[in-house]
Amino acid sequence: MAGLISPRPVSYLQHGSQYSAYGRGGLSNYSETPPLPGPSMNMGMPHQQVPAFLPSNSMATSTTMQEDNKIYTLVIELTDPSTRESALLELSKKREQYDDLALVLWHSFGIMPALLQEIVSVYPLLSPPNLTAHVSNRVCNALALLQCVASHPDTRPLFLNAHIPLFLYPFLNTTSKTRPFEYLRLTSLGVIGALVKQNDNNTVIHFLLSTEIIPLCLRIMETGSELSKTVAIFIVQKILLDETGLTYICHTYERFYAVGTVLSNMVNQLVETQAVRLLKHVVRCYLRLSDNLRAREALRACLPEPLRDQTFSALLKGDMVTKRCLTTLLNNLAEP
Repeated sequence: MAGLISPRPVSYLQHGSQYSAYGRGGLSNYSETPPLPGPSMNMGMPHQQVPAFLPSNSMATSTTMQEDNKIYTLVIELTDPSTRESALLELSKKREQYDDLALVLWHSFGIMPALLQEIVSVYPLLSPPNLTAHVSNRVCNALALLQCVASHPDTRPLFLNAHIPLFLYPFLNTTSKTRPFEYLRLTSLGVIGALVKQNDNNTVIHFLLSTEIIPLCLRIMETGSELSKTVAIFIVQKILLDETGLTYICHTYERFYAVGTVLSNMVNQLVETQAVRLLKHVVRCYLRLSDNLRAREALRACLPEPLRDQTFSALLKGDMVTKRCLTTLLNNLAEP
């Protein structure tokens, strides 16, 4: 917790209606063929035995070895600038079909620097915004491989210790609404989302809090596309679910107000858009905030009215889980 929490907590009620932004100053600084089954050798007599020199799983083993060799060849091609683009594309397609791809990427010589080189090379195109769809697709394929590394339990700690998420923050800090930039932000959010998706992730939360991820997510929650907003609020929700994250956000009025204001604005937008995925995350964030006593006191005064009345009853008609969360939230705020 060192370095995360202000030594002098500020009471919410002490400030009345005077609000300040959440660290806004910090923002400017910133398809595979499945293996074939083993051949059946019982094509003749009912009890004909398989010859000893031809194992029943030989074809499957051969296919697996061929696929492994394809992966290794593509990984090697990442080190050659002339073959890197096609290798990035092919590996990004296979990343969910090869369980050990993260280990191969991390422990192969020169691969992580090659991926980081792809990311850094795009920085000059961010401001002024000059990112083409082709360049965006290429760097997003590199980010997809980083997401693979971030998702694997054996490489995730190494990924964090190397502070690789920091290379993604300039992408999250962009504001252009063109498709190449939106795709870039969304894929970068996917890497962060892969980090927080795990249940036991206190180290991840501590790292993200210490590197000011929340202001970046809040701005995307305000201005991004629906899909980007959904991933950004998912990250904030996972941070809140961790005790360290909840304490950090509720420790000062400024932090709480920044998060609460963005959530309130999202509720007002949801009245028009009726985006049920976003609503689910908004309700869960408010519910988690109500677990903190000081935040609960503040929410009694500032919880958006559409969550108090029946505005979203039709939208949540078939979602009993979210309806239960909303009911629990209102019960928490009704308690003395």
